[in-house]
Amino acid sequence: MKLLLLTKEYPPHVYGGAGVHVDYLSRELSKLMSVEVRCFGEQSEEGSSLSVRGFSGEGFALKAPAQFASPLEAAWRGIQFNAAGIDADLVHCHTWYSYLGGIMAKQLYGIPLVITVHSLEPLRPWKVEQLAGGYDYSCWIEQQALMMADAVIAVSEGTKEDILTHCDIPEHRISVIHNGIDLQEYSKKEDKACLEKHGINPDLPYVLFVGRITRQKGIIHLVRAIDKMDPGFQIVLCAGAPDTPHIAREMQEAVSQAQERCPGIIWIHHMVERHEIISLYSGASVFICPSMYEPFGIINLEAMACSVPVIASAVGGIKEVVQNGVTGFLVPCHYVAGDLDILDPEKYELELAGRVNQLMSDPALRASMGAQGRLHAKKYFAWEMIAKKTERLYAQVLKDSLHVH
Repeated sequence: MKLLLLTKEYPPHVYGGAGVHVDYLSRELSKLMSVEVRCFGEQSEEGSSLSVRGFSGEGFALKAPAQFASPLEAAWRGIQFNAAGIDADLVHCHTWYSYLGGIMAKQLYGIPLVITVHSLEPLRPWKVEQLAGGYDYSCWIEQQALMMADAVIAVSEGTKEDILTHCDIPEHRISVIHNGIDLQEYSKKEDKACLEKHGINPDLPYVLFVGRITRQKGIIHLVRAIDKMDPGFQIVLCAGAPDTPHIAREMQEAVSQAQERCPGIIWIHHMVERHEIISLYSGASVFICPSMYEPFGIINLEAMACSVPVIASAVGGIKEVVQNGVTGFLVPCHYVAGDLDILDPEKYELELAGRVNQLMSDPALRASMGAQGRLHAKKYFAWEMIAKKTERLYAQVLKDSLHVH
């Protein structure tokens, strides 16, 4: 079997969970079959069973409004993916940026189409701030691709329910295959020099957030919860890549106000290298994930693999990763999906801070939850298992397609 993976993100250009997923999945699948990755960028890698080719978007000239750049450039890359010629048996797409490419591959080359849903556009309405009418396009191309897909992979049971609610797809075409984690790479590796480099005092405990500055990640609510937290520990916000200038300003104002009231807030403004992220996880006493919408939440799994207890919103796939009271705490989060407003932000922020205070005052509970988190990640989320489940799905899709033809 030869597989073609289409994706926007691939190392070194990874900024979200989908890119992390494709990175590890492609490498693990290449142990089982021939894999070709086509992505956005200038990457070039030629191995015996894994090849990677980046497409730079050469020839793309934008005269339309700037907000249309992302969807139009994605469509252009989709055309490039297909114009280069395809000799794969099956195409597998990740995120809506690659969906036009996948649809074209299915139609032009007659190969089955598999799509992994990392998130759903109708559940990210705040993206209209970024894309304007481009958001209508991303919603449309997602619907078309999902309806045409021979198989759809949901990264959690919660995501499967979202797909059934928002898309007209028969349930038998949807399979749940979770994200995975590399337990060798993600393990406790303390590095005081790395902490000091980022202004963190390694001799003082700290709570850690890692993520993009976007409404989805709930970071503004976390910053507002800080003044309800006990003194005596640091708050480290590893937060960059703001979605819009507006939320960048909102974040700057919220952090500035919090820093006036609470010392010990360290804001790392950029997304750091993977080895540094592992050092940040490893040094943390608690990891916090205040997301409003999270189909899976791979960051929680990364923290758990590094033996760190997690406090996270009880939404989406997070509930399938974090075991409440065992590997951390889940904080109830009721919100209006239309504009991503929490129904009772003060109550949510108070409970978030309360769980932080509880764990930060109880080293024994932190140690127990951290150890349980590592065991849970090892038992259920190893990439080897994820790849084998994916391979079995491919085999079934190919078998079904032979019957059709």
